[in-house]
Amino acid sequence: MSTFHPRNLHREGYDFDRLTKAYPPLRAHVIRNPAGGPTISFSDPEAVKALNTALLIGYYGLQHWDIPEGYLCPPVPGRADYLHHLADLLAAGGPLLTGKDIRILDIGTGANLIYAILGQRIYDWSMVGTEVDPLALKTAKALIDINPVLQNGIRLRQQKDPRFILEGIIREQDFFHATVCNPPFYASEAEAAEANARKRKNLKLGRVGRTVAGQPAELWTEGGERSFLLQLIRESRAYGQQVGWFTSLVSQKDNLEPLKHALVKAAAKAVKVIPLAAGQKRVRMLAWRFQE
Repeated sequence: MSTFHPRNLHREGYDFDRLTKAYPPLRAHVIRNPAGGPTISFSDPEAVKALNTALLIGYYGLQHWDIPEGYLCPPVPGRADYLHHLADLLAAGGPLLTGKDIRILDIGTGANLIYAILGQRIYDWSMVGTEVDPLALKTAKALIDINPVLQNGIRLRQQKDPRFILEGIIREQDFFHATVCNPPFYASEAEAAEANARKRKNLKLGRVGRTVAGQPAELWTEGGERSFLLQLIRESRAYGQQVGWFTSLVSQKDNLEPLKHALVKAAAKAVKVIPLAAGQKRVRMLAWRFQE
């Protein structure tokens, strides 16, 4: 199992004393694990949402965080880990690049707005979140409006044509230092439902994990993660001089070789695969660029 990045505030686990003080409603969801320590039931969506709210209030300075029922509630520590490794990639061995001059494009920001929030709060980056789902976009805008600390650092753009990822989003005058993306994982709604049932069974057996919750656009796309990322690679060629590093999470290891092959065909100048921490799962960040 991977370990969290040294700068990750959650590398030592959850401090439930701090979290329940930051967000008292979390107390109702705290239970004891077999060793007698505090935890929550990760199969309970309300408990998971309360934990996320407490983390974002207690560690990242938000006043409020909420998402509509049925939307993806991502684990904060793992999402923060992605951004810490991205910061190292951008630094290229030098000082960390922080501040509003650093622009990051969050592809599919979702109702949870998680990467945009963390990028802005940890590194003070200027984040631009894209989203195809109007309700998710409305919810994300409400989160920005209700949290003054986010208002100068996050902008939103609607992808009006679901056939595209970058086209219609990146404008002629734009330059982004990097993109981030958590692509849809499953190839069909049935596959997502089957995985959810399997995870619920594992949780009942006491295995660590989370159930799969989210809207169709968050969870599945025709052809799954590989198909989505192959399209992102194809589209990225047209914007190679407007983006420093294109990056995405890759959950399925078997997808790496086809994706790397596609990047060779696309004439990417550099390709990196960076392991990330994600609890029991092994995931990685795929990064590529077209600039010398």
